[in-house]
Amino acid sequence: MRVAAVIPARYGSTRLDGKVLADIAGKPMVQHVYERATEAGCFESIIVATDDERVAEAVRAFGGSVEMTRADHASGTDRIAEVAGKSDYQLIVNIQGDEPLMDPQAIQAVVEPFLEEPGLRMSTIATRITDQQEHLNPAAVKVVVDRAGFALYFSRAPIPYFRIDGPQPPPDAPQQHPCGLWPLKHCGMYAYTKETLLWLASLPPTQLEQTEGLEQLRALEHGCPIRVVEVDYSPIGVDTAEDLELVRKIMEEEAANE
Repeated sequence: MRVAAVIPARYGSTRLDGKVLADIAGKPMVQHVYERATEAGCFESIIVATDDERVAEAVRAFGGSVEMTRADHASGTDRIAEVAGKSDYQLIVNIQGDEPLMDPQAIQAVVEPFLEEPGLRMSTIATRITDQQEHLNPAAVKVVVDRAGFALYFSRAPIPYFRIDGPQPPPDAPQQHPCGLWPLKHCGMYAYTKETLLWLASLPPTQLEQTEGLEQLRALEHGCPIRVVEVDYSPIGVDTAEDLELVRKIMEEEAANE
């Protein structure tokens, strides 16, 4: 199976313009993401997809591969679909361009089910929720899975709802429920067959997708199973200046401990 990683990287950002080029430990953020994807060791090609020449120049400067896309894409999924549609790769992995601390093992984890489960169309990763506050936080997207490890639903709401007279989560951290219904926190990385990606990108947004603001619900609403792989990695995305400073601090500490 020919596997490619595509990193959507637009320059504009609602809360932190130009964040993909923000300097972190002497490198633009997109370079850190690219290098983490390289460390995963499971890709024939890694491509940055952008509509901005400033991003393209930065990628070329560190020797990365870049493809220019249209500027009118509504989402990163649409952007990588444009790249995928012109390629002959069989499996496409969508790696977020604003997660410079991405764990290479987590990247491997999203690919592995395709090597073992014939007919799989789409996969993603999720991690254990660590406390009740995170369970209630709408910024932390929750996912519940069935016994086979496929997503039942994704939501910003604290799913499942724990009835007073039903099983209750422990006060510190929810543990695995016998039915597999304790929530996981979605990590926002996907792998798709090329056909599935192009099919999803061709569909209009669905009602649940628009209500929750979660693109993956489009796949579920149209009957596409999503395999969920549990990982230890908990994402730290860069959406604000505060997030950027946190990531810089973490990388400085990592460098000091090497």
